[in-house]
Amino acid sequence: MAETLGINQMSRELLAQYRISAHLHLELGDWIIKASSNSPELIRELKSYFGAFVCAEDAEPALEVTALETPALSTGLEYTIKQPDPGKTKIKEEYADLCDGRIVRKRLTGMVFLFGGGRHLAVGPCRKNSNQVINFINNRLIQLELDKGALLAHAAGVQYRDIGLALAGFSGMGKSTLALHMMSLGLDFISNDRLLVRRENGSAGMTGVAKLPRINPGTALNNPSLAGVIPEPERTRFASMSRDELWDLEYKYDVDIARFFGAGSFALHSGFHALGILNWRRSGDATVCTRVDLHERLDLLQAFKKSTGLFYLQNGAESDYSDTAYLNELEGVKVFELSGGVDFNFAAQRLLEELKGIKA
Repeated sequence: MAETLGINQMSRELLAQYRISAHLHLELGDWIIKASSNSPELIRELKSYFGAFVCAEDAEPALEVTALETPALSTGLEYTIKQPDPGKTKIKEEYADLCDGRIVRKRLTGMVFLFGGGRHLAVGPCRKNSNQVINFINNRLIQLELDKGALLAHAAGVQYRDIGLALAGFSGMGKSTLALHMMSLGLDFISNDRLLVRRENGSAGMTGVAKLPRINPGTALNNPSLAGVIPEPERTRFASMSRDELWDLEYKYDVDIARFFGAGSFALHSGFHALGILNWRRSGDATVCTRVDLHERLDLLQAFKKSTGLFYLQNGAESDYSDTAYLNELEGVKVFELSGGVDFNFAAQRLLEELKGIKA
């Protein structure tokens, strides 16, 4: 493909080569997203993954994501490397900005994503990398929410009787693990790792992304609600490991929320009433839960903020992602710091007590 082509022209040429034969409509928060593909097998896999978010196909979509099952695509473009996030070393993505959008290429898989000018294409070995197609669909939801004025947060989310709680923490603190502990106490799931927060009629609200939580073996072993996540032979092996070994283990399982916590337990949207920030450490100290004012603890606010990343294209005037913008969005939200030693059971019970004292 010629380097001078824009996203629209490149998309038209790609779509002319493949017959789109399968479709899926998803209701994600306030948005309908249509997924289409030349691979019926991929659409069946996406339907199984998104589960309860699948909706009637007569619904009008806000946008359409097309996933083309093809060999790895060579665009002929000169890509710019995306430098790894702080604390990481592996280069995973590269990108090229064109006149009407952006192309992102995954270096490890060869998957290519084109978006802009009303086009949203995932191209390459999609079935082998369906998780990247799922992430792309969720990134399109994030684009829609950010365009509507939301801010992106690096947080999990749960709710108790319409009372929403976000859980943030610096890398490796265990926010997803804590969210699942709280679900074992009867809460509903909102999101695993990303939240979109924006005010609605003067009150804070949060929208999650339809991504199943990925947990390490230690999380499954220490939560009775997740007993069936690990196959028995692997469960025996992991059960013999120490707590520190399990914590550092790079091995993940998807948690099917509906299977382990019941139909309707993945809500995706909630009011936003409280924020718990994990700032604890692996030690024998007691866990401490303290009410804090983020205006005085901007260090903790950084655990909640999340950059928009490569898959967001700024539309119109530049958005405000300053500390002040986040603090304004959090007005009226009770904020708690979890410090001292790590104790998920204590933290879950303590935060639930706080939620019970809040009226929606």
